[in-house]
Amino acid sequence: MHVELVDVDDRNLGAVLAIAVAPQQRRFVGTVSEALADAAAYPHAKPWYRAVYADGEPIGFVMLSWDVEPQPPEIIGPWFLWKLIIDESRQRRGYGAKVVELVADLVRREGASELLTSYVEGDGGPAGFYERLGFEPTGEVDADGEIIVRLPLHQD
Repeated sequence: MHVELVDVDDRNLGAVLAIAVAPQQRRFVGTVSEALADAAAYPHAKPWYRAVYADGEPIGFVMLSWDVEPQPPEIIGPWFLWKLIIDESRQRRGYGAKVVELVADLVRREGASELLTSYVEGDGGPAGFYERLGFEPTGEVDADGEIIVRLPLHQD
């Protein structure tokens, strides 16, 4: 499986905006359009985002807060996986796990000791996905009631 993270630009923006999860998953993750709006609304969260490509096609979207000064409860960091969206037609094939692996490697090389994210609890939600990848609860909850979890990153 070849997965790469690609800049979002005029050439691929339409295809990236078309990436969507199943309707019942939207309450857990939202849309790419909403993520880009959040990035524009919170520049102080240092949004870093990329299209996820598999075999030359855009199949997902990922966004992080990149080495940001934490400002709880609004901004969690320094390294926070803000959005991970894999198109409904490409889910359950290992792409999401591969993206987390790529992102973890990137931030580890930047000196991060952990990658944080959060999720909404509920049936069909991403809790089990993050748990399988090694994320563990921090005991904290964000301003929206999402569970904050951390993935320890061991320096090689």
